[in-house]
Amino acid sequence: MKQRIARAESALDVSERWNTWMRALTLVISIAETAVVLTACGRAGSEDKGGKGGFPPAPVSVQEVKTTTVPIRFEYVGQTAGSKEAEVRARVQGIMEKRTYQEGSKVTAGQTLFILDSRAYAAQAQAAEADLSRAQAQYSQAKRNFDRVKPLAGSNALSQRELDEATSGDEVGAAAVKQAQARLTEARLNLGYTRVTAPVSGFAGRAQKSEGSLVSPGAESLLATISQIDPLYVNFSVSEAERLRLNRLMNSGELKAPSANGAAMKNGEKSGAAKSADDKSALSGYSVALKLSDGSIYDRKGRLAFVDPAINTSTGSFDARAELPNADAALRPGQFVRVIVEGATRPNTIVVPQRAVMDGPQGKFVFVTAKGGQDGKTDVALPRPVTVGEWVEVDGQQQWIVESGLKPGDMVIIDGTAKLFPIPGGAPIMLGPPPGMEGKGAPGMDKGGGKGEVKKADAKK
Repeated sequence: MKQRIARAESALDVSERWNTWMRALTLVISIAETAVVLTACGRAGSEDKGGKGGFPPAPVSVQEVKTTTVPIRFEYVGQTAGSKEAEVRARVQGIMEKRTYQEGSKVTAGQTLFILDSRAYAAQAQAAEADLSRAQAQYSQAKRNFDRVKPLAGSNALSQRELDEATSGDEVGAAAVKQAQARLTEARLNLGYTRVTAPVSGFAGRAQKSEGSLVSPGAESLLATISQIDPLYVNFSVSEAERLRLNRLMNSGELKAPSANGAAMKNGEKSGAAKSADDKSALSGYSVALKLSDGSIYDRKGRLAFVDPAINTSTGSFDARAELPNADAALRPGQFVRVIVEGATRPNTIVVPQRAVMDGPQGKFVFVTAKGGQDGKTDVALPRPVTVGEWVEVDGQQQWIVESGLKPGDMVIIDGTAKLFPIPGGAPIMLGPPPGMEGKGAPGMDKGGGKGEVKKADAKK
């Protein structure tokens, strides 16, 4: 009996599973038929709107390519340094009795920083004073003797030998006084050296010797360092390849320095004083800004103070230095910064909005408008490869400098590119003005009127 019930239940399970599979198959077939119908309708609609390609016209915004003058800036890695870096060293030997300054604080030139045991040097100074007094007394005696015998020598009342001895005694006495005076001066200097003072104004660093230590002049005499940080120096370097590139651009007229002759970047054939004057004039035309490690920009600008005319053979680059005001000590020596050198310009330059440039398998490209379609009158978008350089911020918009691939008069699609596809014959488009620019020219595209700044691109192509 139990076996018959089990067989009946098994047959019922098979029947239920069969019905479930049939219902699922029917649902799949219905979905497929619906998809076929919708696809056919979509193709018909697309052909009505977009023609043979099957793509409806994509609404886009375009911008005419024009040349403009853009300011160029160069960025380098730099490190801050004091305009004066002075070492505080001991000039005499002695036990350090006291450090009189706060480590890391600002000190002024002549301020006492360390005091050494001065008792031995005070005694030497007193002894030198006594020696000077004795020498002066001996000289006075010799001079009185000479003054007595000199008239007698004129009347032949004494021998020439006696006169010579009196003269020599007077001269030796005068020399002994000078020698004693020099020894006293030296003793007083050594006594003064027991008070170690700051050679320049600035910020004093950590003391290298503690109170109670024996300090001596020589290699181990360093007690502290002082950095004068107003003005502040920023040292950086320009690679040989970079300088060659800049010279090439300037010689071809693609890049213009702040001064008319561009002497800071190319010396020409001038020499001597004329070249030096040209270099100074060209350097004064550049301004320098700093980008700090947190990404902020230092709120004061400086000047380009020095560019070494000779390459540094140990680094393969040209050493350079900028000078910036730092009255409030906001920057300290040793900080790593980005040095931004501004002042050069690039005339007759083609720029396009950054959003208009895309990456493809063969590199960067833009979409330009053309006439196409079956009638040859339909507006279509065609991809065009471009080579880009730096990117520029013009009137608040990010722009690529286009080195090649575009010419003045080309119409570049700047908005709506997400709906475009590089298909044979071009993708159909529907032209419109740039967003918010109806009846206005494209920002930053007037000849010679570009405003903004140039930043290094992450990728050149």
